[in-house]
This record gives sequence, structure tokens and C-alpha cells, in this order.
Amino acid sequence: MKVFYASTLFGAMTLAAAIDDGRFGDGRRLLVVSNNAAVPEVATPLEETPGFAALRGRFDEVGSWNELIAPLHPSDWRARVIEVPMTERLIRSHWGLDDVDELVLESIAVPPARTIAGLVRDCPVTVYADGLMSYGPTRDPLPAEIHRRVTRLLHLDLVPGLTPLLLSEYGVPPVTLPGERFLAVVAEVAEAPGVATPAVPAGGAVVLGQYLSALELLSAEEEAGLHEGMLAALAARGHDHVVFKPHPAAGRRHARLLRAAAGRLGVRLSVAGESVPAEVCFAALRPGLVVGCFSTGLMTARRYFGLPVASYGTERVLERLAPYENSNRVPLTVVDALLPRLAADGGVTEPPPVDLAGLVRAVGYCMQAEAYPELRPARIDFDARYFKRRRLEVLGLLDRPAAARPTTLDRLRRRLRPLG
Repeated sequence: MKVFYASTLFGAMTLAAAIDDGRFGDGRRLLVVSNNAAVPEVATPLEETPGFAALRGRFDEVGSWNELIAPLHPSDWRARVIEVPMTERLIRSHWGLDDVDELVLESIAVPPARTIAGLVRDCPVTVYADGLMSYGPTRDPLPAEIHRRVTRLLHLDLVPGLTPLLLSEYGVPPVTLPGERFLAVVAEVAEAPGVATPAVPAGGAVVLGQYLSALELLSAEEEAGLHEGMLAALAARGHDHVVFKPHPAAGRRHARLLRAAAGRLGVRLSVAGESVPAEVCFAALRPGLVVGCFSTGLMTARRYFGLPVASYGTERVLERLAPYENSNRVPLTVVDALLPRLAADGGVTEPPPVDLAGLVRAVGYCMQAEAYPELRPARIDFDARYFKRRRLEVLGLLDRPAAARPTTLDRLRRRLRPLG
């Protein structure tokens, strides 16, 4: 028996592609789903979204993590050490987990995936990537009883030539999933009953929403302003009909605010369903331009659908991102350094040439230097866009500036220095 875990339709589609590619063999399959939205009670559960119907047949059973641990939140709850034996028995009896030979998880460094890994024990673990974060370092150290069980990292080849850093410190090999398998699954989801995309003229534009305010990367007002800036830039390019694809965990506030902004700009705005994957929109609409901050959807649009894409607002978010170890840093860096940039006046410019692999390795080292000592660069060209001067000084990659004047502490030490 194999136990799978997914929290998003994108993740479930990735699992379906891996199953279709024969990565898990035969046998009974249980899919555990969770809704990690800030208020999951008012969000549509993954298993109830229209597109999930196309994936359901690949699993013998579907179980809800939210229902099992209610009223606790999946992203917050972890079993205490004293509770682990009891909770493990509960899970095994609840879902009939008599003989689990593989556990398949996303985002293993954080709950609920990490929690599940600690409760469904004594079996190998496969981790599958949930987007651009796989190219960054592991967010938090994993206990030995978990990382020693991880046998592989399955991932889509979103950035050709770039190797994921995720779990590499534990010697976990990355395994690429074929793009054609993923596209076949997208086509299935697009044809599922109830999956609908807005009708727009050929060559229209798509704005990809995220949930930056929920992650505390921006305030709610700043995120609304970011979306409005994207819309205004598209209007300046001559787009009079734009589709907004909100993030499934972001709620409806973003769409409501953007509708008001569209009215002021004289742009017709259509909103795609929250549960409709961005990739389904790309396949159905074939937009003339896809715009976002650092959404993984920018990379799937470019890599698998050959669509023009542009980033917007990445420099501002990079500047604000804290702490430096924030796991969104590498996705931001990849998008900012690789993709064309949309300006407020509607112009699109290419970023300066860069060794992307070298940049990602250097950023990854600066994020988690102790875990990835082998990534330390011999030298580094300081770029305030991607690095913090203080961070480089602490790591010895940049000389500390000489003090312009003695500090108060220096003066005090001189006064207290013994005579003779």
C-alpha cells in the first residue's frame, strides 16, 4: 500500500503524472488531502474541486487530514512526542494502514507533511516538488528518522539546466518527471465536468495572483497595489481584456479589489475560478502574455505552453523579504533573474545576462551555509538585488568596511585599559 499526500490541485496533478509514468507501480493507493488556507472552513476542499474528478480514479481511497484533526489547523498542529504512539495507531486504524510500503509527500519540511512523516513510520519516503521552491535549500533541518527514509525527489523540469537543492544535503537524488505526462493530466483536468475558464479574445493577458499578504511578505494593501500595477501596465500595453487567476488559498478579496481597479482603468476583467489550475487556463486561453510576481505558474506557462511571460514587482519583494533564509527567496531569484520584466509603462525588458545556476547556488549557500558548505563560492560579486551586505560580511564573502570613527564601546575600552 502507498500513501500519498497533497494540498493543492497542482500537487495532485503532479502525483497523477508520476503515477501515469509508472513511478509507483501497482497496489492500493490512499490519497490524504488537506486544505491549508488561512481559514480552511470557508475554502473549497481539494477533493471537492471540479478538476479533482479527473484525478480521483488513480486512487483507491481519499482521506481528509482536516477532518481527522479538526478543529486544529493542518499548518499548525504537530503531535507532541508523548502523543505520537497514540496518534499513529489512530491514523493506521482510521485509514486501514496495515502495510505501508511507501509514503509520498510534498513540502516535507513543514506541517502537515512533516507531521504525517513522523506518524506514518517504518517505510521509505518519496518527496515530490511543489513548484519553484524545489530549487532552493531545505527550509528546516529534518530529524534523522525522517531524512534517512527519503529515497528520491520527483520534480517537474521547470527550469532546464537547474538542479534542485531541496534535500540535496541528505544525498537525495532528484528525478525529473516527463513534461508530456504532466500536460496529458492538465488536458484531462481541463475536460472534467464543471471546469470552466473565462471566454476572452485571442491574445488576451493573464494576471497570476498569489497570497503574499498571507505570507506576510507584503501588506494586504501593498498586494492589492501590486495587482493593480500589473493591470495598469497591461492596459498601457493595449490589453483591454484581462483574466485574473487568483491563488486557491488567497480568498476572494483580491478579485474584488482588482475588479474595482479594472473599472477605473477601463479594462474588462474576467476572474477564473479559484479551483481552476492556472495550467488549465493556459491550455484553454492561449494568452498573449502571462504576468505575475514569482508564481510557479509563470514557469509552467513558459516551459510547457510556450507562452510569453513577464514578472512584475520582484525587486520590491526581494528587498522586503526577511529573514534572508525565507524559503521564497530562491523562487523570487529565479523568476527575477530569468524572466522578462514588465514595467509600469507597459514595456517589457529582458533581465541582464546571468549565470543562473551559479546565482542560485550562491543564494542557497547564503541562506543555509551550514547545511550546504559545498556551495560556498570562491568569490562573489555583490549585487544588492540578491544579497544582503551584512549577510556576506558575516559569511566572510565580503570585507567589512573599516570603521570611520571609534565606537562608544571602543572609547570605553581604551579608558578601562590597564596602565603600564
